[in-house]
Amino acid sequence: MDFYPAGEKGVQRIRILGIDPGLRITGFGVIDKTGNKLAYVGSGCIKTLDGELPSRLKSIMDHLNEVIAQHRPDQVAVEQVFVNVNPKSTLMLGQARGAAICTAVLNNLVVAEYTALQIKQAVVGKGHAKKEQVQDMVMRLLQLAGSPSADAADALACAICHAHGGLGLGGISTAGYRMKRGRLV
Repeated sequence: MDFYPAGEKGVQRIRILGIDPGLRITGFGVIDKTGNKLAYVGSGCIKTLDGELPSRLKSIMDHLNEVIAQHRPDQVAVEQVFVNVNPKSTLMLGQARGAAICTAVLNNLVVAEYTALQIKQAVVGKGHAKKEQVQDMVMRLLQLAGSPSADAADALACAICHAHGGLGLGGISTAGYRMKRGRLV
């Protein structure tokens, strides 16, 4: 974390790496939070080749290590896995997520986890927003010239959610809770 002078008080800059895990495509997005301002640093996608699971997980870890070395984040935010109709897909997604979390932890980074509902609530203002709405709000909040890919936008949205402290636009902290029928439980 860096400190930048702002009058008599120092303003802390926190660099956040957001990760949208996936076995085929893992999105990443890096933002800076300085006071109440958010700034885009970088984003992209890690695409794994078809093949054996261990080599695909290694590819995710290797590329995330490169992202961490290049951008030097202070904290990491990862989207939590939702239960899918296909248990095999859910398990595979969970393994990709585990690889991402392990990479962050091995780099001595603090990891926070958010559900898709929490992320959408923090970025769009409603937990059941569509992907296009998330992409549009990420573009607006970070003042981007163009729309990032869906996976990169989801990762940036995760980082934005973390920057807001897991707060929805209504100002209610959703960290540590889960949503059920639009309510915190």
